[in-house]
Amino acid sequence: MTSTTTGARARTSRTIGITAGLIGWLFLVEITSGILQGYYVPLISDIVKHLGIHDADYNWFEAAQLLLSALVVPVLAKLGDMFGHKRILLVSTVVTALASWGIAFAGSFSTYLIAFALQGFYTVWLPLEIALIFDRGRRTGTAASRTRRAAGLLVVALEVGAIVGALAAGRLFSAFGQNVQLTLIVPAIAVSLVFFAIWFGVPESEPMPGKRRLDIVGFTMLTLSLLLITSGLTFLRINGPGAVWVWALIVIGVAAIVPFVRYELRQDDPAIDIRVFRQPNMWPVQLTAGLIGISLLGAQAPLSTFAGTDPKNGYGLGLDASDRSTLIGVYLVSMIVGALLFPLVSKWAKPRVALIGASFLVAIGYLLFLPFHQETWQVIMNMAIAGIGSGALVGALPAAAAAAAPRGQTGIAAALTNTTKTIGGSFASAVFGVVLLTGATAVTATAASLFGYMLVWTICGLGALVAAVLLFFVPKLAFADALPEEGVVEVAAPGA
Repeated sequence: MTSTTTGARARTSRTIGITAGLIGWLFLVEITSGILQGYYVPLISDIVKHLGIHDADYNWFEAAQLLLSALVVPVLAKLGDMFGHKRILLVSTVVTALASWGIAFAGSFSTYLIAFALQGFYTVWLPLEIALIFDRGRRTGTAASRTRRAAGLLVVALEVGAIVGALAAGRLFSAFGQNVQLTLIVPAIAVSLVFFAIWFGVPESEPMPGKRRLDIVGFTMLTLSLLLITSGLTFLRINGPGAVWVWALIVIGVAAIVPFVRYELRQDDPAIDIRVFRQPNMWPVQLTAGLIGISLLGAQAPLSTFAGTDPKNGYGLGLDASDRSTLIGVYLVSMIVGALLFPLVSKWAKPRVALIGASFLVAIGYLLFLPFHQETWQVIMNMAIAGIGSGALVGALPAAAAAAAPRGQTGIAAALTNTTKTIGGSFASAVFGVVLLTGATAVTATAASLFGYMLVWTICGLGALVAAVLLFFVPKLAFADALPEEGVVEVAAPGA
């Protein structure tokens, strides 16, 4: 009896050790992901000059990357579920590395556009990492709790990487004598090195046994729908709400979801298992990701421009670039705090309650902007509150989706939180570009109206509030640890 118990504990310890090692290697991957997200922003003006294009043209690069990531992430995640998540993680890293080198040596608008879009393959890293961690934890029945803790650490790595990237970019640009090409080589080197970290340090997951096929027709239908919706939202931001054809694109894209759903319900191995995604522990999570994407991806630019608006307009903080960077830094640090707090809160409160609380924090943070936006300390307070909630949700939502998905679908479930978040962000970017022009004309020619900013904060706050309400529909015991799978603890021995 004692010998059996000791042996079981030893095998469990080996499993825990491997999972800890896995998280360490994936921590490096997410630091690199954060570097990619933070590195290029301070260099935008210099990249524009280097390419000989207009400032507004840079929006096309970001739009192309968002669009491509929305299209490829579900496919790559499904391939990870079928053939192994490490294998697809390596493939996406190779594409990201090649694209990063392409960015460094791009000399025209078109070459930079293609390279920057392809770099968007890195957005599948976090969903694949969540699936890898969940697969290791599944063997001891601690997949849900362990994935929540690991996701928090990965978000910390992501935000630290973003801070490092943003701070390093300007300094390296100066150190390299303002040579754009040399400066852009740095993130390419980082991605290239992280390939070897994955190759040597990350164990492969165990795909479902049996022959599986990629639902090409289903993914084609999904891609067409996403392409129409995200393209429509992009052109809405560029062409404005007066262009009828833009709205037609969006409506057709939404309508295309209906035949896609009907087709998927008839498939044995669908691109997306609609039956799983309409369960009460899944659909609120996916919708929450989209609603949180509104503020997470769409509100940062308006907050930055508001902070820089000259107070002679009657609003705005009048902060220079350095102070605005500090403001963004506070927001990123608060996201780190939220990511670290979420698994701790989930230990004494149910994960569902923690998700609801995080969504309420985002709602409170943005709604507080309505009465409190006159002073810098007020803006910092609001952003910190929203940041804690956002930081918790960035890792918690894909982890919750993975916990709610059956075996063989953890990757696609986690990835779709990223896709819906991207769609929410695209919607926000398009709508915010319009609403900021609404209202009375400001004193400064380039400043948006205060009424427009009020609308932005209201949309962000109400979106998060709706997300919190939707999460009440999740079963109370959702996302809890399952029983360990029988006879598979031994598989997790070192070297597996």
